[in-house]
Amino acid sequence: MSPVKPKSSVKEHFPTRLRGLETIASLVSSAQETPEPISTEVQGIIPSWINGRLLRNGPGKFEFGNTHYNHWFDGMAMLHQFKMEKGQVTYMSRFLQSDAYRKNSEKDRIVMSEFGTLAMPDPCKNFFQNFLSRFEKIEATDNASVGFVKYKGDYYVSTETNFMHRVNPENLETVEKVDWSMFIAVNGATAHPHYDPDGTTYNMGNSYGHKGALYNIIRVPPEKTDTKDTLQGAKVLCSIVPANKSHPSYYHSFAMSENYVVFIEQPIKMDLLKIVTCRLRGKALSEGIYWDPKQETVFHLVDKHTGKVSPVKYHTKPISTFHQINAFEEDGFLMLDMCCSDDGQAINNYLIQNLRKSGDALDEVYNTMCRSFPRRFVLPLNVTSETPSDQNLNTQTSSKATCVKVCKDKVFCQHEDLHGDDLYEYGGLEFPQINYGKYNTQPYRYFYGCGFRHLVGDSLLKMDLKDKMFKVWHQKGFYPSEPVFVPSPEAVEEDDGVILSVVLSPTQDKGTFLLVLDAKTLEELGRANVPVNIPYGFHVYTEKGHTLQIHAIFILICYKFLCSQKTVFIVNAVTACLSTFENLFCFTTWIHPQ
Repeated sequence: MSPVKPKSSVKEHFPTRLRGLETIASLVSSAQETPEPISTEVQGIIPSWINGRLLRNGPGKFEFGNTHYNHWFDGMAMLHQFKMEKGQVTYMSRFLQSDAYRKNSEKDRIVMSEFGTLAMPDPCKNFFQNFLSRFEKIEATDNASVGFVKYKGDYYVSTETNFMHRVNPENLETVEKVDWSMFIAVNGATAHPHYDPDGTTYNMGNSYGHKGALYNIIRVPPEKTDTKDTLQGAKVLCSIVPANKSHPSYYHSFAMSENYVVFIEQPIKMDLLKIVTCRLRGKALSEGIYWDPKQETVFHLVDKHTGKVSPVKYHTKPISTFHQINAFEEDGFLMLDMCCSDDGQAINNYLIQNLRKSGDALDEVYNTMCRSFPRRFVLPLNVTSETPSDQNLNTQTSSKATCVKVCKDKVFCQHEDLHGDDLYEYGGLEFPQINYGKYNTQPYRYFYGCGFRHLVGDSLLKMDLKDKMFKVWHQKGFYPSEPVFVPSPEAVEEDDGVILSVVLSPTQDKGTFLLVLDAKTLEELGRANVPVNIPYGFHVYTEKGHTLQIHAIFILICYKFLCSQKTVFIVNAVTACLSTFENLFCFTTWIHPQ
């Protein structure tokens, strides 16, 4: 694909309003599982060196009996596998055998609440019994539909509650349910851990007590002590106190450089009182999430080796971020690249009824959304009492971002756009992906993502940081998932490899295929046509060792079940499960055979 040259920058840009968007209702409809591998029809060439499995996770069932889910993130987890060997591809899928899926199936109705859906009253109970049930504890969902994660060599599917499920990547069978709270004092963890070269895993999760919430940095050792080991040895590296303990920030992920974990405290807030009382009030968990544009975004730096939290806080204007691109240290500065939006209310647009709209109603949903764009922040690491105030501390000629010390222990940062104005025409960029195995926490040049001229991604983009130009793959009427970068066996340059993406069509029956692109040129090498329908999903996360994880979501948001300690509320009756964002996005993992 020919590169798109950046146009001259402007101070403000109003996103183009689109009309005549194609209906995508079939992409968010329930699908049947395919529990045994089936062959695909290969067009073009699938390079013979690509031998492994692409795993994908996302919502695949949206109703039980006469009850249906309200939010895209609520659907039951469906696991997908594309197995590539000697230029051929097979496909299979299974529903995760979670407690939520089994209980809903047994009753043929929704009996466990999800992010945007409150469980329906039991029709076998009388009015008084159903009234009393509002004072019962909400059971945290184990519907792990966000993504695949890896701990100590084992594969798990995860949401953002305290529950994960270990799965067999060869046949997608559910093996074991694992509870984070049995190992460390947290009420959940993100579906976006980061990995050190030795296999040490870092993650984040909240905890809740009588004094409010805490943000916790988690470290999991790389090795097992025995074959039955799961999360043994996991530790809380440090805890960060929220600016408002009863209204902590929601976060979907975090950033990591070679020596620091970067936590982004953003103005997407969780009203814990509303969340605790959602069942009593007859409201879904999503009612407790809100955007507070009066609050600045704050970057917290944590030393990975000591667990010490930097006393310096780095502030910027109110932004929301769900996926970081990369972070690396250079000459006393931490360069933080991430996809950002100037609004945090997108979650409300992802109701199933909105995704299934058509005509002017669909256009209106899309045009009310704020787009996400790649930006760089530069954080000075050596700020002391001697550091001068009211002047730009950024001495890096490679970036136009600014950072100014405004008072003791506070630095205000202004970002640099990592794109030209041409990107506005493609609806911004989300689900960023890099050559994670080699360039995570290191200086890099390229990243990949989805362009969003629809409620879901409609193009694949390759961004070049050297000149801010980009390449595009787009085919009208087809919607690609987040790109996955797989390096070639004898890679020399950063972009030596291929891009994998699952592409769907809302109008063609069984119009799904696994797309393989040359990562240098974004030219198509081949595709494997799948003879069954697959629900939409998307997002990217990579792990060293050719393991790449993608989870489906859009501008998105996930949901985190904050299972709390017992909380007595109203006539000492309400013991609540503090829950929040669900991160239901389709997650994909590339497994390279050892």
